[in-house]
Amino acid sequence: MSPLHAVSDLSLEPLGPRFGAIVHDVDLATASDAQVAAIRAQLTERKVLFFRGQHALDPSGQVRLGNRLGELTASHPVVPGIDEDHTEIYALDSADDGFSDVWHTDVTFMKRPPLGSVLRAVTLPPTGGDTNWADLELAYEALSPPVQRLADQLDAVHDGNREFGAYLAQRRQGRGSVWDGETVTSLEQVVHPVVRVHPETGRKSLFVNPGFTERIDGLSDVESRHLLDVFYAAITKPEHIVRHRWAEGDVAMWDNRSTAHYANRDYGDARRVMHRITLRGDAPVGVEVLRSQAV
Repeated sequence: MSPLHAVSDLSLEPLGPRFGAIVHDVDLATASDAQVAAIRAQLTERKVLFFRGQHALDPSGQVRLGNRLGELTASHPVVPGIDEDHTEIYALDSADDGFSDVWHTDVTFMKRPPLGSVLRAVTLPPTGGDTNWADLELAYEALSPPVQRLADQLDAVHDGNREFGAYLAQRRQGRGSVWDGETVTSLEQVVHPVVRVHPETGRKSLFVNPGFTERIDGLSDVESRHLLDVFYAAITKPEHIVRHRWAEGDVAMWDNRSTAHYANRDYGDARRVMHRITLRGDAPVGVEVLRSQAV
């Protein structure tokens, strides 16, 4: 066990020099305003936080917690909430094809992806089902300076149709959730910078992911494929990853602007159910846009 660090009103057990931490001695169902503010600050700083033993947190409590951290979105642009009283909660249920066994950053196929997410374990398999998070800031820093300068200039096309197009058309009859004030009726491709500048810290991260990034905009298929392979190799280096083994009562929070994640699908026919809420985010801004604004 790593030494505990007292940070503001929190007791943190760091999982790496800059990435990941277990937060001790906080009950998320009854946390003080000072604790919630400290959690929100550490969410940006440490990028992914884990809380053990949150047995008092139920669906309503999870929604209340999310509203204390920021403004909640609908459960998902396409998938409805768990019920009419909890439209903000997205159930990842393995019995209903609720798998996330591809590296991805949540909902990057929308113009304004979420700021962050809060995930609560509901039903766990006897073994397996761990989740891995990758630090996209460390991934960017791992690139050589010439490749960083190239990446700074690039945009990427993101597309949600591969994962959710059929769901929207068939199970929702072409009428999804209300996202950013508009009902989602189709999943149009969106373009985001390959390198995102964090709106709170100013740090750079690789904002591409195998789940939703279709290609690098303006490049040939060969160029795009090879560059994405370089970026994905940097993202998934073992030293850029923390892995969480779930237990009943666990909650994870992450900054969606600087991380990607992958849920292991290694539990056979056992059932795994997780409840996720997401905080409303902003449109990603890249290096070139900030440079042009500074001129």
